[in-house]
Amino acid sequence: MSTPVRASDRDLRALAAIVSEDRPDLPDGEGLPPSLLADLMGQIRCDFLSLDGCDPGRQMCWFSQEIPSFSGAPGYEGMDQVFWENYPDYPLCGYAERTGSVVKTTDFYSTRQWHNTAMYTDLDRPQGFEHTLTVCLPTVLPPTAGPGRYVGLSLIRGPGPDFSERDRAVLTLLAPHLGQAYLDAQRRRHPVPRLTPRQDDLLCLLAAGHTNTQIARRLGISEATVRTHLEHIYTRLGVSSRTAAVTRAFPDRVA
Repeated sequence: MSTPVRASDRDLRALAAIVSEDRPDLPDGEGLPPSLLADLMGQIRCDFLSLDGCDPGRQMCWFSQEIPSFSGAPGYEGMDQVFWENYPDYPLCGYAERTGSVVKTTDFYSTRQWHNTAMYTDLDRPQGFEHTLTVCLPTVLPPTAGPGRYVGLSLIRGPGPDFSERDRAVLTLLAPHLGQAYLDAQRRRHPVPRLTPRQDDLLCLLAAGHTNTQIARRLGISEATVRTHLEHIYTRLGVSSRTAAVTRAFPDRVA
């Protein structure tokens, strides 16, 4: 039976500050404000942090945010390829994506087993990585992201003490807020274009699952007019389907 994890008032205030502070330092591409990630590293000590948009089906990351940056490190260009070559036999990411749990390397391997894996010998050991704590952020991705894609957060340490149950508990508490922070950052980078009041009404009915016939009846217009409104909505939102329009206009809604 695991030892209960206790948090002091100081710990709780620090965690609340991580998720509640207004942070202006958005990265140019996707990702979270670097100041937020730096504060997270202050609460869960680690040597390296990586936030990645992962697409296992295509074996690619559509974005990677790292602290400190590895972009200029020797062998960096080949790290992504090595990771995906070994991904099918690496349970951490897959299990975290399926369950939403915070997991670490020692949940799946003894030290000897881990040191005998290709992921360790080909990727982690050359970079000085020993311990990993990872979670998939609970956030809403656009329909264009495709099935199976997720945003994963990994905290990594070199040789020395493993991540503790306290570290796991902190990341478990923060994960939903970090997912919301990712969504908020996306909104700030890509604000939803303003719609007309009639378009707003129609889109709300669309989001509630109504058909074109039902929408026409509720709004007192013809189905042809509904279709015209939808075409204008798609153009303004930069989408091409009902599901994409709902998700673009209501990013908190899982379509």
